[in-house]
Amino acid sequence: MQPWEFIVITDAAVRCAVRQQFEETNTRAAAAYVGARRDLYDRLKLQAIEDSAVNLCVTCDPTIARGHGLGRHTMPETAMYSAVCAIQNCWLAARAENVGVGWVSVVEVDALRRILAIPDHIVIVGYLCLGYVSGFDTEPELEAKGWEQRVPLADVIHFDRYGATDPRRAETLAQRCDWGTTNEVR
Repeated sequence: MQPWEFIVITDAAVRCAVRQQFEETNTRAAAAYVGARRDLYDRLKLQAIEDSAVNLCVTCDPTIARGHGLGRHTMPETAMYSAVCAIQNCWLAARAENVGVGWVSVVEVDALRRILAIPDHIVIVGYLCLGYVSGFDTEPELEAKGWEQRVPLADVIHFDRYGATDPRRAETLAQRCDWGTTNEVR
């Protein structure tokens, strides 16, 4: 159904406005943390709006007629899922070309809508920063810096019914799918 569209942002003034909006939102977001968690939050790299080569705002039009409503009668959220898949595909293609991608989520959607002149019926799905990087870390930055740790794979795999776990079966599945061990997701 291709309900997604990409706004490519290269204009310095537009990027500046988005960065200013990020800074305002980030100041409010940082206030939610105290002590060591706040210190860590302040050290996280949460945006590269003006530093990256290209910014993309990915949107979704949930009213789009393409696809003739197939699947959306019972699961209307599939339009949004399709847009998220488009982001993931972009991310994977970028990574294959040694291009880094960052998802800026510390923004006020209504302010971003005004800055980018996005109509009200269009959903903002993601704001991405893309650019060449000197290298990729072996583990995600938020994990490396101690913000959050990965959940063991065995804890998120259920068999046949929600809540039915089996660590041995999860380990076997991870090995068959080349997912590494149940404590490591690649």
